Amino acid sequence: MTRPIFAVINTNALKHNLKLIKNIISKSKIWSVIKANAYGHGIKNIWKSLIQTDGFAVLTLDEALLLREYGCNKPILLLEGFFNIKDLAIIYKYHLTITIHSNWQLKMLLLNKPKYPIDIYIKINSGMNRLGFNLKHIHSVINIINLIKIKNVTFMTHFANASKKSHNIINYTINYINNYINKYNFLRSFANSAAVLWHPQTYYDWVRTGIILYGASPTGNWKDIKKNKIIPVMTLNSKIISIQKLLPGNTVGYNYSYCTNKYRRIGIVACGYADGYPKNISNNTPILVDGHITKILGDVSMDMIAVDLINIPTANIGSKVELWGENIKIDDIAQSANTISYELMCSLSKRVPIIIK
Repeated sequence: MTRPIFAVINTNALKHNLKLIKNIISKSKIWSVIKANAYGHGIKNIWKSLIQTDGFAVLTLDEALLLREYGCNKPILLLEGFFNIKDLAIIYKYHLTITIHSNWQLKMLLLNKPKYPIDIYIKINSGMNRLGFNLKHIHSVINIINLIKIKNVTFMTHFANASKKSHNIINYTINYINNYINKYNFLRSFANSAAVLWHPQTYYDWVRTGIILYGASPTGNWKDIKKNKIIPVMTLNSKIISIQKLLPGNTVGYNYSYCTNKYRRIGIVACGYADGYPKNISNNTPILVDGHITKILGDVSMDMIAVDLINIPTANIGSKVELWGENIKIDDIAQSANTISYELMCSLSKRVPIIIK
């Protein structure tokens, strides 16, 4: 018998979310961010469902080459550019858009100039202090860029905070940036998922959407995106594989982490931390069993989870279980594990079969 855990990727939900984003941003273009193997959904599984996007944004050269191998001829943006001068020959061959964030990359570009005009994104450090140029040095960066054959230049930044209540800091940040770059007639890409939802003043020419494409909230609270009618794309399913009947005082799982104070019926679900479900989860974490919401009991094991069936008398071996997805929001699971939905999506184990819907 095949282990009953599997993840469903709802491509119609993905198309729906992309359409919603297009309606929100109106005239701006969209980079659909599919780094980290499309946030754990699988680039191969989902890229065709995003064919109405204007371009794809990835992290690695391998991801970009996969898209070209699959037949994608859309623009592809390398979000961190290149990591080695040898990468440039491949970048030029496959007509990829590169991000430049550091002086060493500028030096490499001068040593290996393109033979045709290329598209370049210039990353501006606006407070994240990870990658990007200080605005005070942007003029010297432009002077070097002008020594290379360029088709389009786009200024890009990534906001440290673009939540619903960050209007003042967002306005301050874009005004500060624009004071330095307004003299250049270049394109701009400032908005990430959160900015797309709550800061229309940041849209400009290109937006970069990641987490909302996949149906989760950039704030970690699904209620923040409820009114936008964004739909979860991934649903993690399993089944009950064992039933246990506990007496008062009986414990569940390693380290006796749960002790029942009454007669209790529990189910054992075929899912554990080796499947990508978080281990450090609370006992009150919601889970859907046989169409009813209940809670997890005890520690999450490598391959199994115990769930409370005291109020679900219909549940039995083989009953369907949803761990996150259409009914159990992945943001709620992430909050219970003191993490974010991004991590859970990206942590889905290779041993979990994926069904494309």
